[in-house]
Amino acid sequence: MINTSKRNWKDISYLKEGNSKQRKTYEILINTQILDVLKNYTPIIVGTIPIDIDVENSDLDIVCKVEDFNMFENILKSNFERYDCFKIINYEYDILVCNFIVNNIEIEIYGSKIDTEKSNGYRHMIIEDRLLNLYGDDFRKEVINLKINGLKTEPSFAKILNLKGNPYDELLKLERYSDMELISKYKKIR
Repeated sequence: MINTSKRNWKDISYLKEGNSKQRKTYEILINTQILDVLKNYTPIIVGTIPIDIDVENSDLDIVCKVEDFNMFENILKSNFERYDCFKIINYEYDILVCNFIVNNIEIEIYGSKIDTEKSNGYRHMIIEDRLLNLYGDDFRKEVINLKINGLKTEPSFAKILNLKGNPYDELLKLERYSDMELISKYKKIR
């Protein structure tokens, strides 16, 4: 297993050398020029595909920082509306989500006013990557198995780690722990 904890997540070249879905994702990103189109929004690929815990129906998540939502929506429409199942949903509190399908992979672009590196999607991926690197292949297999059986990613981690409360919030609390504290915490529940 490759240690990804020091990876530059803004450089997608790691996908080129990854598993089959990561390589397919890389080709989609290059062929559609999604990241070039979104470059003014500091896009980062997040979620399960970058950290190799995706399952068959996992989507490709991209977080973006947006100031002008009307302009962002127009850019999304003019560049991606031609793809299957294109839709945009505007939520209250300045959040926009755009979905479409390219080569049988659903792409979800999430725009908010939050810096991409401070977004929950990015932060979840970073702590999940740390945990996967600390706990190894058996832990990764457990997460994937729970996901295959219908559990979402963060609830899968929370279940294995015996975290109580909202799994999305509880997972973020682990950011403050050192690697040694995380290793110790995990050993206690095994």
